[in-house]
Amino acid sequence: MGLKGVVAVAAVVVLLAPGAAILGVATLISPAGAGSGTCLWDDQRIGSLSVAGSVPASLSATNANGETVTLNQQQLTRAASIVAVGHTDSVPARGQLIALMTAITESSLRVLSNTTAYPASGNLPNDGDGSDHDSVGLFQQRPAAGWGTVENLMDPVWSSRAFYGGPNGPNNGSPRGLLDLDGWETMEPGAAAQAVQVSAYPDRYAVNQPIAEQMLGTLAGVSLASDLECAQPSNAPSTPTDLPSGFPGALIAAAVSQMGKPYVWGGGDFNGPTGGGFDCSGLVLYAAYQASGGRIRLPHYTGFQITLGQGIAWSEKQPGDLIFFGYPGAGGPHHVAIYISGERILHAPRTGDVVRYGTISEFAGEVMTVRRLA
Repeated sequence: MGLKGVVAVAAVVVLLAPGAAILGVATLISPAGAGSGTCLWDDQRIGSLSVAGSVPASLSATNANGETVTLNQQQLTRAASIVAVGHTDSVPARGQLIALMTAITESSLRVLSNTTAYPASGNLPNDGDGSDHDSVGLFQQRPAAGWGTVENLMDPVWSSRAFYGGPNGPNNGSPRGLLDLDGWETMEPGAAAQAVQVSAYPDRYAVNQPIAEQMLGTLAGVSLASDLECAQPSNAPSTPTDLPSGFPGALIAAAVSQMGKPYVWGGGDFNGPTGGGFDCSGLVLYAAYQASGGRIRLPHYTGFQITLGQGIAWSEKQPGDLIFFGYPGAGGPHHVAIYISGERILHAPRTGDVVRYGTISEFAGEVMTVRRLA
């Protein structure tokens, strides 16, 4: 069966009653061959996932704010259709995760009509009525923005394909779906979701990442680890013996010792986390203080930290240097990270995240300044 045939079958399956959808989605795509213990962060190790077995009657998961959410079978059936469409189009697991995060955030995994903007949408199969401007469907896409007709976007398969975009997307890259974004694979999942949706609330997608991970693992029948080991690059220092000698190595080692601590705005002092965690400048001041034996006492503010130490040319940056990131025209940095090697950095990114390794490309298009403390 060609792509159009598979999508047509999926469209029929998703719009059937929940009981029929359980059988249909499970048999539409053959079970995944991935085993347990796969690392979701590394898209080179895990490709597209398929739906394996029946959709559960319910699933409870906790978001990044510590709130427990329970999804019913109809919501999980919608999630299964998103995963199945992604598998049909060979979207890597990371992309399927981002799609689930987006649909959870936008519609709570419900196909929403919008009878205020489009009265006829209430006559189409739906899971409830929404009222967000003129948005409809699973991903709350707007017909006026070119995503498709109301009928298109009330179809979970069409709206999923539109979100994924790429060569099989129905919109030919306008509006841009996930696969149409350059470098989406290396973006933070929440940032990638925002790049597609262009929401007025860009930080909300990341909050639902833990729920999406548990849901994707459950539907695909695999164990998807989201722990920090998955985020660490193979060439990044992992133990003090791998680190540069002297102060740079000690600085990195001190920050590495706090891996996994949650991001807390204003968190961190010279002796460790405060409020349970760190923000970006709090992590840097802690690492510098510990690495220098208490001689370096940085202020807890990126705007002051960027004025200290020695300015370094981008081409001459070395492990242990600090990289400051700022929006063009903003007049100052909004974030600081510790440089590791290559594209890799170590930082406390944002609310809902943890101290972890990341990549410079997460801040593409921003002003980047390198400073060396010692």
